[in-house]
Amino acid sequence: MPFRAIISDIDGCLGPESHAPMNAAALAKIAAWNIAAQQRGCFLTLCSGRPQPYAEAMSRLLANTTCPIICEMGVWLYDPRDNRFIMDPAITPRDLEVIDAATRYVRTELAPQGIIMQPGKAASISLWHPHTPTLMNMRDAIRERCQREAWNLRVSNTVAWINLELAHVSKGSGIDRLCAMMGFQRADLAGIGDTKGDMAIRDRVAWFACPSNAEPELKAKADYTSPHAEVEGVLDVLTHMQPDR
Repeated sequence: MPFRAIISDIDGCLGPESHAPMNAAALAKIAAWNIAAQQRGCFLTLCSGRPQPYAEAMSRLLANTTCPIICEMGVWLYDPRDNRFIMDPAITPRDLEVIDAATRYVRTELAPQGIIMQPGKAASISLWHPHTPTLMNMRDAIRERCQREAWNLRVSNTVAWINLELAHVSKGSGIDRLCAMMGFQRADLAGIGDTKGDMAIRDRVAWFACPSNAEPELKAKADYTSPHAEVEGVLDVLTHMQPDR
């Protein structure tokens, strides 16, 4: 196997961007691939904005027992080897106060407009609305409020979510922590992603692939784009990586 670790996003890759059911049969095939790959010294691991419990469940489903995963856009590393939950030490008490203040703003001013906070996050906020255009039309106002309050938050979005994240914590900082913990170098890593937010993965790996549903800007940076979408695309990528070579 040419790589020690393959770092994959979840939404839009291993699972749908929507709330549609997951493809359990394809995920079972990926778990089998991961078991075989781990015996050869390679690990499929995760880098996701999802809350730690969700990402941990996905990691367990994929039979990852040997490599930490990155959760909540870098806020957490979860280490399956000894069941440790490790918050980024760069997150200060002041940072958590900012998250608390922004949470109060969401609850008092945005929730009455139908905005919902994703539960389970510790040092970031993800917002959803059943009518996605309504949510996205509020992005500039949310960003302006963060600037006015001097909250050190990055306001970004995915296909259906607006995220408020500490400016110094990201998928990139999470990967850097993972590499420091495991002794990985760039040459040891491959990556899989589908949105511009996964450029943090692209920038830190030697080889990068996308499923067919990936955003065009990311496809342009990929070494390989699968003809298949989402989890079937990831399975195709892994199959093409030939774990027995």
